[in-house]
Amino acid sequence: MPTVYFTDADGSVRQIEGHAGDSVMETAVRNGVPGIVAECGGSLSCATCHVFVAGDWLGALAPMDDMEDEMLYGTAVDRQENSRLSCQLKLCDGQDLHITTPETQV
Repeated sequence: MPTVYFTDADGSVRQIEGHAGDSVMETAVRNGVPGIVAECGGSLSCATCHVFVAGDWLGALAPMDDMEDEMLYGTAVDRQENSRLSCQLKLCDGQDLHITTPETQV
């Protein structure tokens, strides 16, 4: 079972067991993780599920497509090299991810 470690802007960490095939955004919303608004419900049209992926885990994810890359220019907090939209990050069995949420999404 995949595990996601969510760190909020204040440094608090939540460890959540996810389900393979679910997105990081779905896992966050289902478990009430603060900092993930997900206004569009994962349809890649709002950028309110912006997260920062810890460097060691960034390479284990599917590459970003052009639409996600474009949407990241509309985030409330400036994008960084490790920025991703959590709706586009699918969990895999045996995978651990370390995610940090920005100070705000809107």
